[in-house]
Amino acid sequence: MSKLKLFINNFLVYGMGGVINRIIPFIMLPIVTQIFPDTSYMGLNELFNTISSFAGAIAMFGMYDAMFRFFFEKDNDDYKKSVCSTAFFFVVINSAIVVVAMIVFRYILSESFLGDKRYSYLVGIAAVGVLVNSLSTMMAAPTRMENKRRVFLITNTVAPILAYAVSITLLMMGYYETALPMGSIISGAGILLVFVVLNRKWFSIRVFDLGKLRKLFTVAIPVVPILFVYWVFNSCDRLMLTHMMSVGATGIYSIGAKLGTISQLIYSAFSGGWQYFAYSTMNDDNQVEVNSGIFEYLLSISAFSTIGICTIVYLLFKLLFEENYLEAYLTTPYLFLAPLLQMLFQVLGSQMTIHRKTWMNTLFLMIATVFNIFANYILIPMFGVEGAAMATLGGYAVAIILSIFFNWKYRYFIIKKRGCISIGILLFYFICWRLFFSDKIILNFIILVPVTAAYIRLYKKEITLLVNMIKMGLKEKTANEGKQNS
Repeated sequence: MSKLKLFINNFLVYGMGGVINRIIPFIMLPIVTQIFPDTSYMGLNELFNTISSFAGAIAMFGMYDAMFRFFFEKDNDDYKKSVCSTAFFFVVINSAIVVVAMIVFRYILSESFLGDKRYSYLVGIAAVGVLVNSLSTMMAAPTRMENKRRVFLITNTVAPILAYAVSITLLMMGYYETALPMGSIISGAGILLVFVVLNRKWFSIRVFDLGKLRKLFTVAIPVVPILFVYWVFNSCDRLMLTHMMSVGATGIYSIGAKLGTISQLIYSAFSGGWQYFAYSTMNDDNQVEVNSGIFEYLLSISAFSTIGICTIVYLLFKLLFEENYLEAYLTTPYLFLAPLLQMLFQVLGSQMTIHRKTWMNTLFLMIATVFNIFANYILIPMFGVEGAAMATLGGYAVAIILSIFFNWKYRYFIIKKRGCISIGILLFYFICWRLFFSDKIILNFIILVPVTAAYIRLYKKEITLLVNMIKMGLKEKTANEGKQNS
C-alpha cells in the first residue's frame, strides 16, 4: 500500500468515525439548549469540562503520546507489550493520585473553576470521570496502534448514543447540573469495559519495566506542558469570560464553540490516522517532502472548510437556536478554525518529536499561551464573546508561525506556494465576511461559488486523482461482489 493511499484510507475511515462521534452531539445540541432553563446551565457544564480536562492532562502525563512513539520502535510483540503495560500502569497510579487530590481539594477547585463552593459535588463527579476516561484512553490505544479501524467506527457510534440516552433522561428529570457529566461517565465506563476485553493481552503488570518508564518519560515529560497549554487555549477563555462577564456569557460562548467543533470531524480524521502514519513512516528517505505535502493539503482543506462554515453559520443559528444564543454565531468561524490550526501544528510538531526536539513545541506553545491570555484581557472588554474567540485563534496562529519558521530552518519542512495562496484567499475572504456580509445569507452563498472555483483550480490534479481512486475502489468492490455471487 502506497503512503498516500495509507494516509487517505486512514483519513477517510477515521473521518467517518469522527463524523459519527460528533454528529450526535451536534444534533442533540439544540435539544439540550431547549431543555436548559437559561444559558447559565450551559456555561456551568462548560466550566465542568474545563476542570475535567485540566485534571485529565495531569492524570495522563503525556503517556499516550509516549506509548505511541515507542510502540513502533521495534517490531517485537514482547517489547510492544512491555511499552503498553509500563505506560498503562503508570497512568493507573497517577490517575488514582489525581482523583484523591481532587476530592481532598474539592472546595478550592469548585470555587476556582466553577465560581462557587456549592458545586463541590461536581468536582467529585469530575474526579470519577477523569479516572474512567484516562483508563479508557490507554486501554483503547493498542486498537489505534494496530490500525483496527472497524473497531474504532463501532465504538465511536455506540459511545455518543449511550451518553446522550443517559443525559436526556436525566435532563427530563430536572438534573440540569449533572445530566451531561453523568452521561459521559457512564458511556466512558462502557467503552472501557469493551477495550478491557479486546486489548487485555497487551497489558500485564509482570512486564512493567522501570527502564522503559524512564524512556517513556523522555517523550512524555516535554508533552505535559503542551497538554496544559492546549488546556489554556481551550479553557482560559471560558474562565476569563465567567469572571469578566458572567456564567451566562460563557454559556453563549460555549454554543458557538460547540458548533465550531464541526471541524473536529476533520481533526478526528487526522488525529486518528496521523500518529500511525507519522511514526510508521518516520525513517523514509522522502519523509520531509511527504509531510510537507500533507501539511499543504490539510491547510487548504482547513481554509476552504472555514469559508464554508462562514457561509452557513448565521443561517444555522437562526434555524437551530433561540434569540439569546444568536450572538454566538460570530464566534463559530474562529473556534472552527482553531482546532484545525492545532491539527496543522501537530503535523509540524511530529517532525520535532521524531528528531527528539519536543521541547521546541513546548516553547512555541508557551509563547502562544502568553499571547492568548494577554489578548483575552484586551479583546473581551472590547468585543465580548467574539473577543475571546479572536484571542484563541490568534494564539494558535502565533504557534503555527513560529513552528513553520523553525521547521523550515532545520530543514524538517518545505514551504509550498499553493499553501500560501490558499491562506491568502482565506484571510481576504474572512475580513470581507466579518466587515460586510456575515449576516447576509444569500450573498454568502453567491460569494462561495467563485471561492470554490479558485480552490478547484488550485488542486485540480489532486481532486482528479482522488476521484479516480474512489472510482477504482468501487470497481474493485463490484468485481469482488461479482466473483462471490458467481
